[in-house]
Amino acid sequence: MPSYILRVECPDAKGLVYRITQVIYQHGLNMVSNGEFVDRKGSRFFLRAELEGECDAETVTGELREALSAEARIELGVSRTKDIVVLATREAHCLGDLLLRHTAGEFNARVQAVVSNREDLGDLVRRFDIPFHCVPHEDVERGDHEKQVLEVVQDYPCDYVVLAKYMRILSSSFVAPFHGRMVNIHHSFLPAFVGANPYGQAFQRGVKIIGATAHFVTDDLDEGPIIAQNVFPVDHTHSAADMAQAGRDVEKTVLARALKLVFEERVFISGNRTVIFD
Repeated sequence: MPSYILRVECPDAKGLVYRITQVIYQHGLNMVSNGEFVDRKGSRFFLRAELEGECDAETVTGELREALSAEARIELGVSRTKDIVVLATREAHCLGDLLLRHTAGEFNARVQAVVSNREDLGDLVRRFDIPFHCVPHEDVERGDHEKQVLEVVQDYPCDYVVLAKYMRILSSSFVAPFHGRMVNIHHSFLPAFVGANPYGQAFQRGVKIIGATAHFVTDDLDEGPIIAQNVFPVDHTHSAADMAQAGRDVEKTVLARALKLVFEERVFISGNRTVIFD
């Protein structure tokens, strides 16, 4: 029996759940899970539901729109495996963890390819029988390099682009086609400790928490809507190397958590915030 995911965002009003479930019932669909949230400040209603049954998704979507409002954002589609392309540079921890989880079937996604500006991770990727493309950036203008990377990405089916420690600043023209479809991971020291050695700086300051943030990529660099975060406590006994290892560990788990939520369509972008149905 086909499985569908229904996502609704609209102005809040009385009777929304009744109107939605009435349409679902009339089409003989069974609701196997459901989550709702009202943003009272913004007066917005959010719903994510998993449905089973046979239906014409276009017809159901049209009837839901009539039952709600012209402003409603409605997505109804068959639950399916997502296709992703990963961008990486030299650091292997996030990419390696992603590839292992992908091989183990933990993600509702297929890794179509890995693209890097360096050759360092090629052997790792090829062990998983996944295409690896090196697009060097040395002596190449940023715009030209991004064009070359984009040409490789566009050779593959791609629902999402994942930046697994991709150490290149992306232009707005590169990011724009992937609005809401590009996920990044970074340490949570920003903006306090910038540069190539954030953990050394953190050690010198005696920080007590190591953290990581996964977010959607926007023109504002590391300020896009946050999907997942976590922290790991440290103290005076941790060296800078210990802190860096703790950082790598928490980055892996936070990225994996964020990707699972995104691939299962549990994340709504609302302005520069997210609404997540866990």
